[in-house]
Amino acid sequence: MIADNENHIDTFRIVRNDFLKNPVVAHRGAWKNTGETENSIGSLKKAIELGCSGSETDVHLSGDSVIYIHHDPKLQGVAIEQTTSAELSKLKLSNGEQLPTLEAYLQEVMTQNKTKLVLEIKASIVSKERSLALTKKVLNMVHEQKAQAWITYISFDWDVCKLIRQLQPYANVEYLNGDKSVGELSENKMNGLDYHYSVLKKNEAIFKEAGEKNIDVNVWTVNDEADMDWLLKNKADFITTNEPEILLKKLAK
Repeated sequence: MIADNENHIDTFRIVRNDFLKNPVVAHRGAWKNTGETENSIGSLKKAIELGCSGSETDVHLSGDSVIYIHHDPKLQGVAIEQTTSAELSKLKLSNGEQLPTLEAYLQEVMTQNKTKLVLEIKASIVSKERSLALTKKVLNMVHEQKAQAWITYISFDWDVCKLIRQLQPYANVEYLNGDKSVGELSENKMNGLDYHYSVLKKNEAIFKEAGEKNIDVNVWTVNDEADMDWLLKNKADFITTNEPEILLKKLAK
């Protein structure tokens, strides 16, 4: 266990670095134009097939502390945090899949070394303590699976981001909420910012400041072609989108 032992020496899987360098991150996987369901194993597979550098997804903690993949706190009216894994395993996504666990997602993404997983740790609707407990459990699972090379962590919760950095000095961590300066991110040893594109439209200097501080610029959720063009012109490092096919075509021109 890595989260509760300060003296633990982490172990890693040696992975050939064939990870793609394009800026395309498929938001909740590639689902909109593929017939898959967002945040399903199928949407992850499609993002990999398309050649996206990243596939974004979200995690919640069940009532009995199993980590599940889903964006909203509820599925079909069922509150994930207040429901056992035995009950959650009975739920089906619209594509027929079971509600996927993080373990299943990691096993799938680790079958290849082209596309990384951009993993959002969702804030608990119950308590801050559960948000931090989820964070520790996620880190432990990634460690147990030796999946570190495939993971970028993101969160709207600043305390979650700081906890990841404290427990995993070499993890790739990006902050989502848009309210921290590049200087603050750098001081707290964050690898990147992952802000709504409107934040950068209001303050284009962020691009230059981030470059000077070696902070990656990831932007969400960009579906309009004009916004894509603007971000490509400004050399955003990553662009999170529901339209990865469109963005990939632009890059191929």
